[in-house]
Order: sequence, then structure tokens, then C-alpha cells
Amino acid sequence: MSLFNKNIWIDIEQPKTAIMFQSLIKRFENEESNLLITARDYDSTYQILDDYQVSYKKIGKHGGEKLEDKLETYIDRLKALFPIVKKFSPEYFITFLSLEGTRIAYGLQIPSIGINDEPRNKPVCKLLHPFIDNLITPECIPIELYTQLHANLDKIIRYNGLDEIAWLSEYVPNPSILDRFDLDKGNYLLIRSEPAHASYFIDKLKPDETMINNFLPGIYREFPNHTYLLLVRSDKQEKFLLKKLREFRKEKNIIVTQYLPNIVDLCFYGALVISGGGTIVRESSLLNVPSIEFFPGDTAPQEKFLIKNRFPLEHIRDSDFIVKRTLDLLNQGPSPDRFKISSFKEKINQFENPNDICFNYVKNRLLKDQRVFPSN
Repeated sequence: MSLFNKNIWIDIEQPKTAIMFQSLIKRFENEESNLLITARDYDSTYQILDDYQVSYKKIGKHGGEKLEDKLETYIDRLKALFPIVKKFSPEYFITFLSLEGTRIAYGLQIPSIGINDEPRNKPVCKLLHPFIDNLITPECIPIELYTQLHANLDKIIRYNGLDEIAWLSEYVPNPSILDRFDLDKGNYLLIRSEPAHASYFIDKLKPDETMINNFLPGIYREFPNHTYLLLVRSDKQEKFLLKKLREFRKEKNIIVTQYLPNIVDLCFYGALVISGGGTIVRESSLLNVPSIEFFPGDTAPQEKFLIKNRFPLEHIRDSDFIVKRTLDLLNQGPSPDRFKISSFKEKINQFENPNDICFNYVKNRLLKDQRVFPSN
């Protein structure tokens, strides 16, 4: 039995969700479901959805670093979403960490399911967990981190894997990205700034700053012929970094930008990925790409999972050591099988895909309800 004509609402609030849910959206489309896709203006979310040619409605924006602005944009987005959702009349709601979507689903008694690998985001989790019907979480993250934030133990669905497997399990490398940016495989670095606007990051770094300028010069001076793709998250971060790196402004192989298409391809063909956030280094290490995370906090359970399972990921907080380790890895060069699909595919396929779990759960629930309440 298919999900023909079933109304399903998916809210996308951040770039990771846009990447992760792309294959999930296709699966519901293949079932001939009616989809309402709503999205929030945050970072590169809209650009990613446009690249994937997803049909969606632009509703609301991110609140920035100030708590009062976060609250105001939450209220505004609730007001904007409500009439659209009510008119669509969803039979199920799917999200990652959408507070507005979850609150509306609860208020309209729409069954809901979320995927959450970020209990560090305590303010959001405290508000979301009591209202969500089911929560899909990786087994590597202690379940107490969720229940301490008001998640109902009986409603948590656990799986053996990571969120990034949702899209990497279907990934096939496309070398055309190299021609698009005039890159040679193994001869460039992708460096991502910290998620400074995230609620769990506010007390660690000013929202307009990044630590990239502390270690990039030391790497560049030793490998001036590599290309450096510096991916920042906001106008403020971009201005800050350009100011700090003004001595390198004339160097055409240092590119500072807020958006890059086909991030997974750029990770796969790069020499190294360095990031202040977790998603990209989890992606890259799952692809067997040497990866360094410089997030200035504790190592997250997902990163511990990857390190334990011998994926090439390191968490280094000291800038001098980042330089030293990066130079070591660049001097070693890529391994013989680095750019082969088999170098990562077989290994990640040993783990579970959260999109599979989400899709099957929603489908089974909708078909079960259909059998219990058959249409006339």
C-alpha cells in the first residue's frame, strides 16, 4: 500500500536539514504523497533547497545572537506558518529541530516525528521535546541527555549510526565540481567556521568571530600552492575574517564565501577538511577524508563514535597543534584508495540510516490509521 494523497508537512530550519531531508522528500514523492515543504531563512538553507530543486515555501528567519530577537522571530514565524499549515491540514509532521513546526503540530493535534542528534542545543530541546510525539536519536548519544531535557523515554527511537549516513549512504562522487572551481583533487582544503549563532555556542565565541585566522596563516605559508575554501556562516564572520587575513587578500587561492554548492563532493575530493562545527567533519570523515574539528568545547558523542570506529577524525582545540597536524597530513598525501567509492561505502553501510527509520515509521503509522479508520 502506498501513501497516495496523504498530506505530509516537512519543516526545514537549517542547512543540515535541507541536505538530510532531500532523499526523504523524494521517497514521499515516490509514494505520491501531497507534500508541504516550509523552510526558514538561515545560512545557506534556501540555496541548498534551490540546488536540489525542492519546491518549498519561504517562512521566517533565524533570530541571530540576541535572545529577544530569537523570541520575536519565533513568534513571527508561528503566525506566518499557522494559516498555511491549517489550510493544508497535514496528516503527519516531520522535522529536525523546528520549534515553530512542532508547536503548531501539537496545537493542531498533528502526529509528529523529529530527528535530533544535538542535545547540546539545550534551549531548543527543552521547548521541543515535550511536544514532539517521537524522537529519532543515535545510540551513541547517551539517552539521558534527552530525558534530562524533557524527552519522553517511551517515545525515543534509537538507531546505530549517525544523521550524516542518511545522505552519504546514497552518495556517488561527482568530479565535475573540480572543473567548476578549477580545483585538483587532493590539492585543496575546505575550512568551515564555527556555528557562532547556535544557542550552545553563545558563551564560547562572539557571533561575528571565528578562530580560522589563528591557524590558516601557518598552514598557507607551508603550502601556498593549495587552494583554501573558507566557508563562513554570516556577513559578520566574513568581514571579521577578511579583516584578520588582510595580508592574504591578494592571494587568489584563498576564497572566503558564505556558500558552496555540492559540499559533499568538495569534501570527498579535498586533501583535508577542517571545521568548527560537527556536520561537515562528520560527513568528511565518513567519506574517509582526513578531518579536524576545532570546536572549542567537549568532543561530541558523534565524534567519539567516529573515532571509536576508526574514521579519520580528530578534535583539536589548540591552533598551533592544528597547524602541526595539518602539515603532517598534507605532507603524507592521500592514501592510494582515497578517491574510490569503496573506500567509504562498505564501511558506512554497516550502520543504520535514520531516513529509513523515519520514512518507515511514518508510513506504517499512516497506513495503520487508514486500516483503523477506513474512508467511506
